[in-house]
Amino acid sequence: MKIKVAIIEDLKDVAQLLSDVINEEEDMECYQVYHNAEDAIVFLQKNPAHICIVDIGLPRANGLEAIRQLTPLCPAMQFCMFTVYEDDEKIFESLKAGAKGYILKGESTSKITSFIRELHHGGSPMSHNIARRILGFFHNIDIPAKPVALPLSERETELLTYLSKGLLYKEIGERMGITTGTVKQHIHRIYEKLHVTNKTEALNLFNKR
Repeated sequence: MKIKVAIIEDLKDVAQLLSDVINEEEDMECYQVYHNAEDAIVFLQKNPAHICIVDIGLPRANGLEAIRQLTPLCPAMQFCMFTVYEDDEKIFESLKAGAKGYILKGESTSKITSFIRELHHGGSPMSHNIARRILGFFHNIDIPAKPVALPLSERETELLTYLSKGLLYKEIGERMGITTGTVKQHIHRIYEKLHVTNKTEALNLFNKR
C-alpha cells in the first residue's frame, strides 16, 4: 500500500512542486493539497492521510493550529512541518503541537521523500540544522543532581550539619547537650554508615545529598 501524503501549504507553486515530487515516487502518493488550515481540517477528518506535511505560516489559522485541531480528529495521521523557520520557538511549538518531523524548505527533493518514508516507519526526521539546534538547547540545560538519601538518623544529620559549619566537637556537644566523647562516638558511627574514613569524605557526601 502506498503512503498517502497530504499537504497544507499556502504557496500554490510550492505545494504543486512538492505534490509532483511525491507522486513520482513508486511507494507514495499525494492527491490532497490544501492552501489553508480551515479547508484541511474539514476534509482531512473525512479522508485522513498517513502523513500530513504542514507549513507553519498559513493565512488565518496557522500550521500549528491545524495540527492541534487535526490530531484528535485524525489520531493515526502523522504531521511533519515544512517551513523556512529555524528559530527555537517555532521548532518547540511545533513539537509540542504534535509534529513528529521538521523539514526546512531548502532540502533536496530526494531528502524530502526520504524523510516521508522515515516518518511513516516510525522515525522523527529533521533537517540537520534543526536537529543541531535541539541538541544545543538540551546541552545548555543544567540538570540538577538527584538528591542522595543518606542512611543517617535525625540526630546524626543534625551533628553533621554542625560539623559542616565548622563547629568544634566541644561546641557541637554543647549545642546537642552531649559530651565531647559522645560526639566522637556519633561521628565514628557516621563514618561506618557512610563507608568513609575521615571528616572530609563524610562532609562531601553530606553536601551532595
